[in-house]
Amino acid sequence: MASYIGIDLGTTYSMVSYLDDTGRPQIIRNAEGQSLTPSCIEINGDEITVGEIARKGLGWNDKVLARFKRDMGTSEKYKVGDKEFTPTECSVFVLKKLLADAKAAIGEVGEAVVTIPANFTNEARVETLTAAKLAGLNVKNIVNEPTAAALYYVFQNGGSLNGNYAVYDLGGGTFDISIIEAKNQDVTVLASEGVKKLGGDDFDVALQKIVQKKYKEATGEDLDIQKVYTKTDAEEDKKSLSKREKVNVRVVKTNIELTRSEFEKEISSLLAQTEMLCENAIEEAGLKLKDIKDVLLVGGSTRVPCVTESVKKTFKRDPVTTVNVDEAVVLGASLFSAVKGDQADLNPVQKASISKLNVTDVSVGCFGTSAIRGSNQEEYIAVLIKKNEKIPCSVTETFYTVADNQTEVNCKITQSDAPTDDPKWVNTIWDGNLSLPSGRPAGQKVEVTYSYDENGTMHASFVDVSSGKETNTSLSDIAPTVDEKGDIDKFVVD
Repeated sequence: MASYIGIDLGTTYSMVSYLDDTGRPQIIRNAEGQSLTPSCIEINGDEITVGEIARKGLGWNDKVLARFKRDMGTSEKYKVGDKEFTPTECSVFVLKKLLADAKAAIGEVGEAVVTIPANFTNEARVETLTAAKLAGLNVKNIVNEPTAAALYYVFQNGGSLNGNYAVYDLGGGTFDISIIEAKNQDVTVLASEGVKKLGGDDFDVALQKIVQKKYKEATGEDLDIQKVYTKTDAEEDKKSLSKREKVNVRVVKTNIELTRSEFEKEISSLLAQTEMLCENAIEEAGLKLKDIKDVLLVGGSTRVPCVTESVKKTFKRDPVTTVNVDEAVVLGASLFSAVKGDQADLNPVQKASISKLNVTDVSVGCFGTSAIRGSNQEEYIAVLIKKNEKIPCSVTETFYTVADNQTEVNCKITQSDAPTDDPKWVNTIWDGNLSLPSGRPAGQKVEVTYSYDENGTMHASFVDVSSGKETNTSLSDIAPTVDEKGDIDKFVVD
């Protein structure tokens, strides 16, 4: 029988888990015997190396690519030799490695769920699905990382979590804060906030800046920091500073002392940003600080001492770490995969194990369309689906043509982080046209329907009511085409 798997496709490290025969999620170790696989790829012609060997070359080897998750949903490309790679293509290689490791460990692999940050744009979500399918995964669902982690916390505690909780998720590249309501094993997300580029990678950059500054003070010379003191070096020293007050590093024959206090000062503005987002999430959930029962920590960067102190300051309580913060997301993903998958593929023990688990998530942004109002025909944004709306959901609104003999309507789908009717503050994620019959007066009805599914992807239709003419799209139509270079399958499991 094929096993359900969950994949945490991380900025710095990725993991895979499965639901075992006893109905418990278990980590699948990679070919090297490790639970964490670095999200790094080294490109040598047609040979792609994924994992720790690639990570060792990060910073000094121009053939190594990493941190590409942060660019999902953008037009960013990375050049290696005479070839260019998109974030989606890079993700395919990592996912292929994880799938190969899963097959080697457990045999046949069934449905998979891939996690994404709650703050991911729809373009980034669709690109993640695209990468998963190109990697050969049978993936029908994606799930927000803090939601997956909350599911695992609830499962691990045997349904004893009851009340409102904050899921504080700070990983290698992204930050999410979700406010959830737990009732036994029923998880309802009330609100989510986050930022796409804030995490351990930024902490590593902060250490690089300190080293660069101290080297300049000591020698009077500028330092090519990316080559001499790489992010890999900074990551190791960051971990050391989480255990000690200071560490000594040697850079180009120069001894440099790094202290925890100066590191904390360097990242203080980043932590201030997380604190503000936590406060926003509580407000969006319609709660007060006193209504939050506990804070559940997720993500490796929560091990940094000042992060924990920041959480304590914001929520006025010690956070909860009853699970491995590195593994909570991926273990929750395999649970989610089984919950949303075909129950006929589960044995009786597995069915009983997950039978009471239920998840309700929310929309990640405000989705609207461009319309005209007033005698001056001012363009404005009409919001159909608000941020943090429970999903799945569907909304239909009626608009009207504005001119006699109008033969076309420009149809736009817009997204924004907060409600706004100003076109300057939204991102247009789809732009198309609806053809209309000629010879009609103004004021013809056009119905616009937005449907938001459990994967956090949006589908829209624009219908001319009288004629029945329609144009529609789903965000899967918006995903950029992934170039098949012919070497997509040639990678090395290091």
